[in-house]
Amino acid sequence: MFGWGEAPSTLLTRTQLREAGLRPGGADPVALLVFRHFKPYAHETVTELFSVHRAKERRVPSPAQRAAIAAALRARRTCRTCRVDVGYYVPTSTGECWSCEGGELADPDPMTELATEVAA
Repeated sequence: MFGWGEAPSTLLTRTQLREAGLRPGGADPVALLVFRHFKPYAHETVTELFSVHRAKERRVPSPAQRAAIAAALRARRTCRTCRVDVGYYVPTSTGECWSCEGGELADPDPMTELATEVAA
């Protein structure tokens, strides 16, 4: 176990491995990094450290895999009723966009409501 700033440079977290273009590659963590936050409600954080020497290169998805991911994400944005890509993920509970469901989208600009209240 290491404290904040005590781990050797050959041990990295998953995030650090990803930034370096690496992945754990099925290897178990070799150590733990334990540190406390300054905030009183967040007591202790523990993260796994992986050896750089055991890490493998990140896999690059093939063009077919990228196309499949894009199609899946597009399907999540498509309303089942009107068949339109609405630009946001449609709720899985209804499968419908806000227009088809009867709801209204919230105005992303809160100043619009304030301006109408002041004008009235």
